[in-house]
Amino acid sequence: MQVKEVKNEGLSYELEVTVKAQDIDKKIDAQLQHYGKTVKLPGFRPGHVPLAILKQRYGRAVLGEVLEKAVNDSSQKALTEKGLRPALQPKIEVKEFDEGKDLVYSMAVEVMPEFEVMDLKTLKLEKPVTKIEKKALDEALERIASQQKDSEIVERAAKKGDILVMDYHGKTKDDGVEHPGMHAHGHHLELGSGQFIEGFEDQLIGKKAGDKVEVSVTFPDPYHSAELAGREALFDVDVQEVRATKPAKIDDEFAKKLGLDDVAALQKIVEEQMQTEYNQVSRMRLKRALLDILDDEHDFEVPAGMLDLEFSSIRQQIAMERQDQLNKDGALELEKDEEEELQAIAGRRVRLGMILSEVGRKNNIRVMDQELQQAVINEARRYPGQEAQVFEYYKNTPAAIEAMRAPVFEDKVVDFIIEMADVTEKIVTFEELTAEDEDDSYVGKKKGKSSTAKKSPTRKKADSGDQKETEGESAPVKKAPAKKTAAKKKAS
Repeated sequence: MQVKEVKNEGLSYELEVTVKAQDIDKKIDAQLQHYGKTVKLPGFRPGHVPLAILKQRYGRAVLGEVLEKAVNDSSQKALTEKGLRPALQPKIEVKEFDEGKDLVYSMAVEVMPEFEVMDLKTLKLEKPVTKIEKKALDEALERIASQQKDSEIVERAAKKGDILVMDYHGKTKDDGVEHPGMHAHGHHLELGSGQFIEGFEDQLIGKKAGDKVEVSVTFPDPYHSAELAGREALFDVDVQEVRATKPAKIDDEFAKKLGLDDVAALQKIVEEQMQTEYNQVSRMRLKRALLDILDDEHDFEVPAGMLDLEFSSIRQQIAMERQDQLNKDGALELEKDEEEELQAIAGRRVRLGMILSEVGRKNNIRVMDQELQQAVINEARRYPGQEAQVFEYYKNTPAAIEAMRAPVFEDKVVDFIIEMADVTEKIVTFEELTAEDEDDSYVGKKKGKSSTAKKSPTRKKADSGDQKETEGESAPVKKAPAKKTAAKKKAS
């Protein structure tokens, strides 16, 4: 094998590799002899077919297979010989190859830059921490109580916030047809909750138990049931009860409804959960501060290919969030200053990823299988009631499990660095701890320019909990509260 350096510019290299014809012939012979152990030809026992006959019959067939193996083996050997560490998969172009001739190909490759990681023992970090105040704990308990509302029958006209127990039967106004899902008995509707389509709940405010009300509404357009979209409908409503709501009283009885022994046990669980959340935010802040320092202390060229991939990934994420801003070709057009900002974000991400990777490589940090399994378990916990489906997905999708390796590796490296650093704790208020930052862990500050929160495409959004629309429903429901029947699920 001969290796000639054609280009050497910064991190970009181009090599020309030549594999001699006799070496290719040896590989072809070895592959044919391997096939010859099992191939069946008239007049020959398996394993006893002469090589000349195998070459005559199958030589051309194995040529492509040998070419691929020869390129893979020789390209890796050439990179090792030149001492190059590829940043991305090399681009290979075969220039010459035919039976009995040398294999000649070019290999364009971007390499990892050479840089020295700062002395991690000199790092000084400040970790913001906060204590759970009684007021915050009480507010958390009150939120839980508000989600477990009690109600009692009242003898008065209904007002916003009351719960109406009612029967209703509906029909489209133009043809008098009652479509499936347009009736219910003993339905509980909280007025002002926005569960039903616009105008329905407003027409029931001021009504009393025993009242019969004709409610006129227009289904929105579009609507999940195409046959009802934009059509007017009439609903005959019988009001059975008016119930006033009030938050549940936080006492031992309330705790027992939640499956706990007493209110002290409830307070302890809520406090532990709050502390866990505080600790997670505190660690996130510490990690962000660490990444800012690492970014400030290291300045080196990053491979253009890696930068382009990261920029494309960020741009694609923005496009998904700005569907209404795509042009007629489905592409997202960016202003010059925004594109420059995203390029800076991409550069920071790539640089930090390389720094963490280098720390992990030099300190032999690896992700174990059991750590990946724990990551899957943690992911499943984010979807209560759907854990089995999550486990099944990862069981049948090995690539999804491998995708978890990078964030697990990152956290291990960050933990390793924090262990070496001088970390002091700073007591802050809850508001200071949870104040919104500019960006996520790989954005934050950037060399020479600060990011604007509005333009950041990388801020993680809270799960909205939205569900897909359900076809074939005709109830006047706008937004489904928890635990509704199939006829009362969310519609647009």
